[in-house]
Amino acid sequence: MKLIDALRRGVGRLSEAGIEGANRDADRLLAHVLGVEAPMVRLGALHALTEEEARAFDAAVDRRVKREPVSRIVGRRLFWGRWFEVTPDVLDPRPETEGIIALVAEGPAPSRLLDLGTGSGILAVTLLAEYEAAQGVATDISPGALEAAARNAAMHGVAGRLELRRSDWFAGVEGTFDLIVSNPPYIAADELPDLAPEVLNHDPDLALTPGGDGLSPYRVIAGDARDHLEPGGRLLVEIGHRQGASVCDIFRQAGLDAVTVHPDMEGKDRIVSALAPR
Repeated sequence: MKLIDALRRGVGRLSEAGIEGANRDADRLLAHVLGVEAPMVRLGALHALTEEEARAFDAAVDRRVKREPVSRIVGRRLFWGRWFEVTPDVLDPRPETEGIIALVAEGPAPSRLLDLGTGSGILAVTLLAEYEAAQGVATDISPGALEAAARNAAMHGVAGRLELRRSDWFAGVEGTFDLIVSNPPYIAADELPDLAPEVLNHDPDLALTPGGDGLSPYRVIAGDARDHLEPGGRLLVEIGHRQGASVCDIFRQAGLDAVTVHPDMEGKDRIVSALAPR
């Protein structure tokens, strides 16, 4: 079977299953099978697939038809221009989270940073890769997540500057930092049934929701942040798009300064930033 014919069949099956972006997903899945980058796939349209390649592509399409995310099938996700390993133990990184990196870039370069609930390590690893003089600590309560973060740190050459700790938020953290970032679980319990199956059935529950109103991680972070921030140090957290006002209130009540909510590319509340008092 020629590559172009396999692609057409794959796109057709994905479209019939109601998958948005069927062309894009088919390209990524076939690129994974062939071991090339997605933009290269259609350049070899007349290339003949081996039987093994055709079977592997069909199997990947089968998984996507069942609403498994492409990143889970190929085992990696692009974030801020770098590829990160994604495993069943970690949240599949979202493009919206890149907003934290963009906001960090608007301020002074961090020298010592803390990433709470690091998951795959995308925030800590990306920031250390961007700021080569910085040192970092990243925490998570999941051993599997910390293992994935360690591999991503090694892949991007920052393992020597990143200390990974198994910790429930600040419980195992010592010292102070000029930057603290976090993408905590924030889905309220009553919102879980409304999540897309790609999220609900494949992201770890621990990384999606803390239960209740979804705000408990922000209460913990706000309660301990001042003890771990240098005077004037920055705190940036991702939030659910309906949580801006509530998280801002939590941060202000904790005595943090310059509390601000920032929108994502769609104009929805997505990040809250604050400063430690000087």
